[in-house]
Amino acid sequence: MGHSLGDGIIVLALVSAVVAYWYFRHVERSRRLQIVHQERLAAMEKDVPLPELPLDPPRAPRAPDPHAVLIHGIVWVAFGLGGMLAAHLVDAQWNGRALWPLLLPLFFLGVGLVLYYALASNRAR
Repeated sequence: MGHSLGDGIIVLALVSAVVAYWYFRHVERSRRLQIVHQERLAAMEKDVPLPELPLDPPRAPRAPDPHAVLIHGIVWVAFGLGGMLAAHLVDAQWNGRALWPLLLPLFFLGVGLVLYYALASNRAR
């Protein structure tokens, strides 16, 4: 099973985009550090005391979204039901067996997440 030249070009374009992102992020950070360095050198020449600055400002952690489990549950239920409906409508079969029941675990995963949200939110009240 070989790959075509088009496949290689697509992979090369994706890798190039990732490398370019990393490069430009590095250039921006080094430019910012250079400006801070020049400012600190100028302040040292004038004998102005400066506090230590962190290289990257700390990010404040956010509280987790309490509705995230419900949202994931709804998405998994919809994905499972949509997949089962699509497989049933096109009459997808493999060796004479219907394929729509293979998507039941996705549906039940979503139902389980929705039930977990319902039970956990009742306990929190």
